[in-house]
Amino acid sequence: MRPLVNACLLLSCLSIPALADDYFDNLLSIIKPPHSHTAILATNLVTGDTIFQQNPDTLLLPASTMKLLTAVAATASLGSDFRFSTRVYSTLPIKGGVIAGDIYISFSGDPTLKATELRSLLKQLTDQGLYRIEGNVYLIGQANEQLQAPGWVWDDLGICYAAPVSDFVLNGNCVHGKLSPKLASNQSQLTVPGYVPISITNTSVFDKLGSEKFCQLDLQRLSGNHFSLSGCYSGSQAIKLAIAITDPGLFMQESVEQVLKSSQIQLQGKISIKHQLPTKTRLIAAHESAPLSDLVRTMLIKSDNLIADSLLKQLGQKTFQRPGNFSNGSRALKEILSSEGIVLTHAQIVDGSGLSRYNLLSARQLSQVLSLIYTDPRFAQLIDSLPVAGVSGTLKYKTSFNKPPLREHIMAKTGSMQGVDNLAGFIRSDTQDDTLFVILENGQSPLEKKQQQAPFSALFLHSLMDNPLAQHAPTDSDRSPSSQAN
Repeated sequence: MRPLVNACLLLSCLSIPALADDYFDNLLSIIKPPHSHTAILATNLVTGDTIFQQNPDTLLLPASTMKLLTAVAATASLGSDFRFSTRVYSTLPIKGGVIAGDIYISFSGDPTLKATELRSLLKQLTDQGLYRIEGNVYLIGQANEQLQAPGWVWDDLGICYAAPVSDFVLNGNCVHGKLSPKLASNQSQLTVPGYVPISITNTSVFDKLGSEKFCQLDLQRLSGNHFSLSGCYSGSQAIKLAIAITDPGLFMQESVEQVLKSSQIQLQGKISIKHQLPTKTRLIAAHESAPLSDLVRTMLIKSDNLIADSLLKQLGQKTFQRPGNFSNGSRALKEILSSEGIVLTHAQIVDGSGLSRYNLLSARQLSQVLSLIYTDPRFAQLIDSLPVAGVSGTLKYKTSFNKPPLREHIMAKTGSMQGVDNLAGFIRSDTQDDTLFVILENGQSPLEKKQQQAPFSALFLHSLMDNPLAQHAPTDSDRSPSSQAN
């Protein structure tokens, strides 16, 4: 295990008066993980001085720190009042409680749309007196959608954090269930809500005694939102499952059918999918998501991948005036940030969430994004949307961040996946100037992660806050006679 390092103790080890580079070089010789690739950049935001940098231009996997780029680009391009809309149209008016034709529900990829909101949308129609639709219900969404970005790991696709990104999103395109052991046997019982339009064949077992050398669950994704769960789980306690659907269009189609059946509206026709509205329609009901500022806050605090990539597609749609996808969304994001002065010449961006293993960013590029957030009033609210160490989001319970000196003083975006543990954000403390930092660690050994006393990022930040060379810089008020008198 790597020991926690106190900055003052480390300084006493130096044979010459410590300069910043000497201090951190000696520090890293003690705390740097031996098997990882790392990059660091720390800047005093008051003086503008670089406190320390190492490998700042090395391109590494950003993981969810990519969401910082998405947040800035979406705020700059879409505006803080942007909302996703779900709208109902008809070609004929409601007469005598009847629409003597078809209705159209247009979906825009709202990543936050819930079944309760879909029911409320249809209730707007019953509130107008509608009780029968004599035609069909058409669900309008993009044709031939790109549901996953290049570089998403195949193993992740059945898990809800990698749910398909589509115009059709309901309940996060995710189904929650529970796998429980049966009494007096190794068999399991899978429970999912009965109203959810998916089917799962379950043959998995529980290894209650831990006697199996190779024991893992295997989820196979089949067509038509069918799944097969097999293999074994080592333990004797029930576990929660979060399964991402495979066909969002079918999932929405069957969900709308269920909602209609439970409503007071009779449908004489069928429910099917189309990819374009007729030319002459009238709006008869609408639902809007929360504004972009709220969506971005949720995206950053919870590291919500679906929100991030749904916003990326919106960037592509707005910038290039065509249906959004990962390709044109990534290009739009890069163009928007480049116009803001972020140098992304050698960066590779293929999604907005950071899930893709093809993304590549440097510590310097992430530092430029953070600097823009700090200095430009348009993005000031993004600082308050970051997880706070020991308080909120993905930093609330993270090891070593939920206790002093990091607790409450680190506001940062995490970026974690297999072999990756990144952190990018700010230090705010009464004893030192506002500090920007980016700490990237790729190629992390699973064994080393399991054995470490504290994450590398926590060790570095702990010493950065302890370092006398990085303490509060005197301001004009500090030098004034009144301040000296006190």
